[in-house]
Amino acid sequence: MTRGAAQRRYWAFYKAIRIFRVEDYFATLDADWFKHRLVALSLCVAGVFVVLFARLFFLQVVEGEEYRRLSENNCIRLQRIEPPRGQIFDRNGVNIVDNRPSFDLSIIPKDAGNPGKIIERLVALTGIPAARLHGNFVKHKTVNPYKPVLLAQDVGRDVLAVVEGHRFDLPGVVMDVTPRRQYLYNGFAAHLIGYLGEISRNELGSDRFAGYEPGSYVGKYGAERLYEPFLRGRYGGRQVEVNAGGNVVRVLKTVEAESGHHVYLTLDFNLQQKAEALMAGVSGAVIALDPDTGAVLAMVSSPSFPQSRFVDGMSAEEWQALVTDPRRPMENKAIQAEYPPASVYKIVTSFAGLEEAVVEPDTTFYCPGYYRYGDRVYRCWAEQGHGRVSVVDALARSCDVYYYQVGQRVGVERLSWYAKACGLGRPTGIDLYPEKGGLVPSGQWKRRRLGTAWQGGETLSVAIGQSYNLVTPLQMAVLTAAVANGGVLKRPVILDRVETVEKERLKEGEPRDMGMLPVSDATLEIVRQGMWKAVNDRHGTAWWSARSRKVEISGKTGTAQVVASPRNGDEEIYAVDTHKPHAWFVAYAPSENPVIAVAVIVEHGEHGSSAAGPVAKAMIETYLSDKGGSTDGR
Repeated sequence: MTRGAAQRRYWAFYKAIRIFRVEDYFATLDADWFKHRLVALSLCVAGVFVVLFARLFFLQVVEGEEYRRLSENNCIRLQRIEPPRGQIFDRNGVNIVDNRPSFDLSIIPKDAGNPGKIIERLVALTGIPAARLHGNFVKHKTVNPYKPVLLAQDVGRDVLAVVEGHRFDLPGVVMDVTPRRQYLYNGFAAHLIGYLGEISRNELGSDRFAGYEPGSYVGKYGAERLYEPFLRGRYGGRQVEVNAGGNVVRVLKTVEAESGHHVYLTLDFNLQQKAEALMAGVSGAVIALDPDTGAVLAMVSSPSFPQSRFVDGMSAEEWQALVTDPRRPMENKAIQAEYPPASVYKIVTSFAGLEEAVVEPDTTFYCPGYYRYGDRVYRCWAEQGHGRVSVVDALARSCDVYYYQVGQRVGVERLSWYAKACGLGRPTGIDLYPEKGGLVPSGQWKRRRLGTAWQGGETLSVAIGQSYNLVTPLQMAVLTAAVANGGVLKRPVILDRVETVEKERLKEGEPRDMGMLPVSDATLEIVRQGMWKAVNDRHGTAWWSARSRKVEISGKTGTAQVVASPRNGDEEIYAVDTHKPHAWFVAYAPSENPVIAVAVIVEHGEHGSSAAGPVAKAMIETYLSDKGGSTDGR
């Protein structure tokens, strides 16, 4: 081996040694780092075990005897506390809907052991039908064996006494005291206030009813449904200790339920009560509005229904009797029933005739009691005729012949336009549901709906509010209020305010304008003169029935035909009462500075002046008397 080769090998070996020592050095460093970390981790694990051991020692040694007693003889459970539902008041604070205590019978399957046997024992002791208890057990039972299953609600104090007296013979049976809805004036404003009903399976599965329990009662209709989020309240709960039989030994902790908020409606209690008394025994509807705000002062749909039956429970036979009653008590006639507007529609025809300049305020037509159009004769309601009349007298005396000629000159398409611009043919927008929109006919509508052309004679019928015309009482009240307030169409509102129990205001009703009547101030004033004369002039159709000595009332009568009937002079002959016309009357008062507008319809009342006029008059006098009796209402 040469000297150069030996030197190369030496340096290679030297480098290898150096590299080995460096790696070994780092390896030494890694081992020390790992040992430090391992020691720290071991200390942490040891600390956790010390804490766990200390907790176990506390539970098993220090508190062991107490928990042994609980595990052998008792257990701790959570019970839900039903919140009181918010109350409902009228605009002046009169309480209309409240709550009362209800004794509810439940059973806890796990504690009962044999629920079927315990239920049979309950049947024998209380007399509650077995089908009711067994049916509710199946209906409300859940997979949780410790959850109370509702068997019967509002069982009364006699059942409470029996169950408490046989407490040890009825393991798992629970009696709870819960707040229950109480309609202080059963049937009062039922279609506006609404009612409660047991929550359905579909509702339980929806986000809107999150947190509700099977068997809970929720708003199903009217204000109860509309303001459910405010009225419902917040559930509370209690932690209780129970023994092996499921009986409460002691209450460990309680979180009180929070009451629902109070709802104040725009209703005037005295006015509503008066209207319902006036409509007792007849079918129809009454609406009273504040012309300036659109607030609903009264809403009656007659006949009504007992709201308490929906909370207390009704049989299938009772429900069937309600829904099959030919007088339709479950229908809110104020917003859902559609009627021909009859001569009340002449307000719209007057608007159209004057605004379209087919007649002037002093334009007159002669009424001999009929009007010949083509090969047909169209009669006036007064067989002897009205003689020569202008628009003011025609409106006051409700002359059909005058309006036949105005309608013929205006034409159905423009009549249709004015009717829609006056708020007809569409829902008013009131919060109550469902609201119908009525029908405003036109040539286009007839071709689209019936496939036939419009006939000229049909325009004459439309002009006096017959033919295909359909309106709701609320629509006519809104139109009347607009005439009263100077031409503003107001959206009807039923909410005055929502307050907490502490009187903090959370929400207020929101009056809103829907538009203006499509008329000038001059045209509006002419129509107002006609409505004033209808009540206060000796020749007006409502002079003898609606004229008041306490306040000046302006109004318009209407008689809506149901079927064509033979005549005997001015009178028609009806085969049965249900063939008689519907009676309309709309009014506002005082004539100057009005504070109330009213629409009344009495089904098969025959004449607006005799059947509907006195109702409106009495309501107006009642309302103004309550406001202090001033003739200007202010």
